[in-house]
Amino acid sequence: MIKERSDIRNIAIIAHVDHGKTTLVDGLLKQARTFRDNQAVVERVMDSNDLERERGITILAKNTAIVIPDIKRGGMVKINIVDTPGHADFGGEVERVMNMVDGVLLLVDAAEGPMPQTRFVLKKALQMGHRAIVVINKMDRKDADAERAVNLTFDLFVELGASNEQCDFPIIYANAITQQASKTIDLSPNLEPLFEAILDTVPPPMVDMDAPLQLLVTNLGYDEYRGVTAVGRIHAGKMKAGAPVARLQKDGKILPERTRYLYIYQGLEKVEVDSAEAGEIVAIAGLEGIAIGETLADADNPVALPSIEVEEPTVRMTFGVNTSPFTGKEGKWGTSRKLRERLFDELRNNVALRVEETEAADTFKVAGRGELHLAILIETMRREGYEFQVSRPEAIFKEDESGNMLEPFEELHIETSPETVGTVVEMLGGRRGKMLNMINNPDNTVHLTYTVPTRGLLGFRYQFLTATRGMGTLNSIFLGYLPLAGVINSRSTSSIVSWESGLTTTFGLKNAEERGVLFIGAGVDVYEGMVVGETQRPDDLAVNVCKKKHLTNMRNSNKDIEIRLVPPLTMSIDQAIEYLADDELLEVTPFNFRNCKRILNTDERGKQTKKSKELMGEN
Repeated sequence: MIKERSDIRNIAIIAHVDHGKTTLVDGLLKQARTFRDNQAVVERVMDSNDLERERGITILAKNTAIVIPDIKRGGMVKINIVDTPGHADFGGEVERVMNMVDGVLLLVDAAEGPMPQTRFVLKKALQMGHRAIVVINKMDRKDADAERAVNLTFDLFVELGASNEQCDFPIIYANAITQQASKTIDLSPNLEPLFEAILDTVPPPMVDMDAPLQLLVTNLGYDEYRGVTAVGRIHAGKMKAGAPVARLQKDGKILPERTRYLYIYQGLEKVEVDSAEAGEIVAIAGLEGIAIGETLADADNPVALPSIEVEEPTVRMTFGVNTSPFTGKEGKWGTSRKLRERLFDELRNNVALRVEETEAADTFKVAGRGELHLAILIETMRREGYEFQVSRPEAIFKEDESGNMLEPFEELHIETSPETVGTVVEMLGGRRGKMLNMINNPDNTVHLTYTVPTRGLLGFRYQFLTATRGMGTLNSIFLGYLPLAGVINSRSTSSIVSWESGLTTTFGLKNAEERGVLFIGAGVDVYEGMVVGETQRPDDLAVNVCKKKHLTNMRNSNKDIEIRLVPPLTMSIDQAIEYLADDELLEVTPFNFRNCKRILNTDERGKQTKKSKELMGEN
């Protein structure tokens, strides 16, 4: 018999990057008295991953829970909260979360309004039929315009095809940092109005306690004592620790298993329990090899739940064994076997990722939802001690039913100053971008909306930030596959390449500096074929950056001391990936990342370049 579990609400928090999701969760935990009075609380408690804290973004979906009193209906209600990524590159996480919840909190910045990534995540929630509570956050901003933010959010709901019921969303005004919220713009001293809105708007789970057990694995975690944990919501029936269950794999195979350890969420902790019932979000440990999308079902009556559908990746790179002269010097893991194990192991919980073996045993094709998606994987592996090489990202093409080639397109949103609009428009024109809209904002910035091929955006962020002097912002969302846009020359500069191995010298670098911008300083180990700078020349430039000045007298020796170099341009790993040319690789180690040519030898590379130009001339 199906009935509602009035003692539980399952809810997700979705929003654009840095609109305050994790900060709001911190406030909910504190006001629900999740922490002891004497417990030290780390700000942004749900950003448990080092990369998340450093970048200020949420990458992995995480679970927590609070218990609050239901003043209207009586009793205590447990609210399971899932904090989700706000970036479309991690949409695989978002899509999984929507299978576990019955409603969403949509955070919108009071000054910025709904942003592109908000569109992506909200669309997923609305497609699942979820109702949203709109939280207009950051009401303390000087440029806050709550009325405009609400109107833009309503327009977005209509545009995304929301039902009449979904468009009739409750509005809560909030300041997550000070932990205040209200149904009006005059904030109350606490988050009580938000708690009430959750209880009134998010429906209790409708469950059948007496039906055979069904649970869809929607996430994987790790417990240092119990190993891998499978996370999911019990769809029907009851689950008991130590009881036999059937594990239904995506290929139809049924394996006998046993739920050795069972947990529910309380605050930020997992608490071991003997049993749990339908509607609850649980974690199960002791299931070796379990994968996202599999069903745990009744051992005697196993029935699979529909698996999770995740949109296909749009960008791919090759990952290969490090073949540079520095191989083995800085990494802990560098063999093809270790690289293969790590990449295929990532597939278990990174459902939006694809890994393919190639004809070369030491090279793999890795596809993801965007440059950031792949950059996070690269940075994570680097910190784990791996060393490897990756190629320039490329867009994934498809064919339609008529055999016409299609490529992925994105909707691009840019905020920049009026002075740099002309430069940005010119840059996007060269990347086959088409302007949809241009709006002058009240804060003296300009908002540009474009459709651009995904391959036109590869490497664009680095050039855009340079052109806008770091003041511009850009965000994109996947639109779909459209006919090929034509030739795109995404990189207008060439590389300065070291033509010998050794230690860089001030004298050698000074000669190179006169020809462009350097990426390294003096006293750095380099090898032949390593990219050491950028030049505006049409072709790559090989330079001896290890050259020493031959001293003939004391005067020249003293004069050499006076050589001053411009500080080198230091890149993040994201920028280094964006900078890659087709004939270059990025060498990644735990301590460094270096751009280099695929063909390291200067003479061999010159012959190959000449051959390529001759072939192009013949065509």
